[in-house]
Amino acid sequence: MVYLMSTGGIVGIVVVCVVVLAILVYLISRIRIVTQTSKYIIERLGAYHATWSVGIHFLLPFVDRVASIVSMKEQVKDFDPQPVITKDNVTMQIDTVIFYSVLDPKLYTYGVENPIFAIEKLSATTLRNIIGELELDATLTSRDIINSKMRSILDEATDPWGIKVNRVEVKNILPPQDIRDAMERQMRAERERREKILLAEGEKRSKILQAEGEKESQILRAEAEKEAMIKKAEGEAESILKVKQAEAEGMKLIREAEAAGIESIKNVDPSKEVLTILSYEALEKVADGKSTKLIIPSNIQDLASSIAAIGEVLSANKEETNKDKQ
Repeated sequence: MVYLMSTGGIVGIVVVCVVVLAILVYLISRIRIVTQTSKYIIERLGAYHATWSVGIHFLLPFVDRVASIVSMKEQVKDFDPQPVITKDNVTMQIDTVIFYSVLDPKLYTYGVENPIFAIEKLSATTLRNIIGELELDATLTSRDIINSKMRSILDEATDPWGIKVNRVEVKNILPPQDIRDAMERQMRAERERREKILLAEGEKRSKILQAEGEKESQILRAEAEKEAMIKKAEGEAESILKVKQAEAEGMKLIREAEAAGIESIKNVDPSKEVLTILSYEALEKVADGKSTKLIIPSNIQDLASSIAAIGEVLSANKEETNKDKQ
């Protein structure tokens, strides 16, 4: 009997221990550790109770529950291409990327049933409204306008849901295939036109530079010829001036010699230049006279040895002149 009681006591103790252990495990499982980037929405008896931030928290058994765990990081959602129609009735496919973050976890949890699905549909309708006001060419070149308008409209519409739309980007704009082919042909024609313009401008510039080079070359050549002619003329003028100065000096000496008389010249030892001038003067008078007696030295420059002969010629010319006058 004692054995049976002891066995029943052991079983009871084991059961109690198991129950206590289960309770401890359950209580430990009700502990929540909230991280830096998360928010916990807590409901008590089915109603919103609190929003837990960073730290250790405990859920009351059978009373509290975690309604949702909201990430506070900025999130990215890439939506599938949406068919839209432009103002000039061109249907194209446009896909968008939205960057958003949750500002109010409570509104995000209770504001809308499926926030991401709601944002996707809202972005599709907003995109159709914006593209419907633009023509094809404006749509292809107005990405910034489309992005800013969509961000403004979506941010305002998602405020009641506790969502902040930070950026909206149009990723791809895909017109129909025939439109793309026409645009490609247009771009190819435009590139060819620009190529021809650039080639023509380059050729024009080359000809202009070549003409300017020839012009400068001719100018430099003309200036060089001008300088050469000026130098040559100055040299000739200086040479003529020297000759004239020498002739003037010689004429001056001759006049002085005639004034002094030929006899005085005989007693003077004249220079070679003076004798040369005198010889030329004597020959000029001999040619003009009617004398038949001429004495001309073989070396006309050596007048020092022939000065007496020149005197005789001059005396004979004077005597003959006097006879003619008588």
